[in-house]
Amino acid sequence: MNRRGFLTAAAALAPAALGQKQRDWSGREPVRYADPDIVSLDKQFDKYKINNTHLERVWTGALWAEGPAWSGQGRYLVWSDIPNNRQMRWMEEDGHVSTFRVSDYSNGNTFDYQGRQVCCQHALRRVCRFEPDGTVTTIADKFNGKPLNSPNDVVVHPDGAIWFTDPPYGILGNYEGFQAKQELKEAVYRVDPKTAKIDKVTDELDKPNGICFSPDYKKVYICDTGAPGDIQVFDLADERTLRNKRQFIKMHAPAMADGIRADVDGNIWAGAGWAGAGSDGVHIFTPQGQWIGQILLPETCANICFGGSKRNRLFMAASQSVYAVYVGTRGAHIA
Repeated sequence: MNRRGFLTAAAALAPAALGQKQRDWSGREPVRYADPDIVSLDKQFDKYKINNTHLERVWTGALWAEGPAWSGQGRYLVWSDIPNNRQMRWMEEDGHVSTFRVSDYSNGNTFDYQGRQVCCQHALRRVCRFEPDGTVTTIADKFNGKPLNSPNDVVVHPDGAIWFTDPPYGILGNYEGFQAKQELKEAVYRVDPKTAKIDKVTDELDKPNGICFSPDYKKVYICDTGAPGDIQVFDLADERTLRNKRQFIKMHAPAMADGIRADVDGNIWAGAGWAGAGSDGVHIFTPQGQWIGQILLPETCANICFGGSKRNRLFMAASQSVYAVYVGTRGAHIA
């Protein structure tokens, strides 16, 4: 892969990665270890690199892949192919990929602590949960009597509360849902596990998108894919209230962070794109906001999750494809 487009920091700190030829993602050509597309920008990232592994394209064929989530009970990865109105599933046992369900233009997915899939659906402008008996429960579709915009990404707290972001991407046109009037300001919501009450926890972001908790659940990180294109962090008080909003990291323009996950050390792994070769893929930041590593992909990366039986395999939903790589850490949370 041509490294001429590397950001200045990457070029300075990882000169060995420059000048690589375009790799053959069909899988026919072996990759020389260490994989040149797993790049340390700081020595702190070295311990998260596994030098005798490589990036894999596990599937391709989407129009816009999003919302990867790992089912620990089922040992499978599920993700959304939004414009094709379907969810796909990859089985860990044999790598088999198949259509999982018609999705109502789903975006983000996760699994709760009972192993149930929770899903953001653009077409129905709701967050729902798929029950073991095959029924579907609506978690949230309105706030103060008005329809939500198009729930985008979702996480579950150990107390059972469901947190989700609600930008308008699914109602802006007919590609990822159905064009409709926006009736609510973009916001982030929490659904109480006991009362099912929906509370707006913040509307301070322009386009709230990816969301994750810190490993100790004391912080909430939220990507803003509007202006200014950054990741914000809040303190989480009493498990339900966001306080002390501040900028965690400003992405190097024009790159934007979309979906994010935390590892057990508190590092934030962010799917990133829209900046081209040398930037698209995954950006890794320390808990203090220092950019320490990159995983370079040939496509814009929308969202990510940790999976596998040890939660040490990073799955990346990137435009038309899903990629995977083993890393030297584990996901902080179950999905």
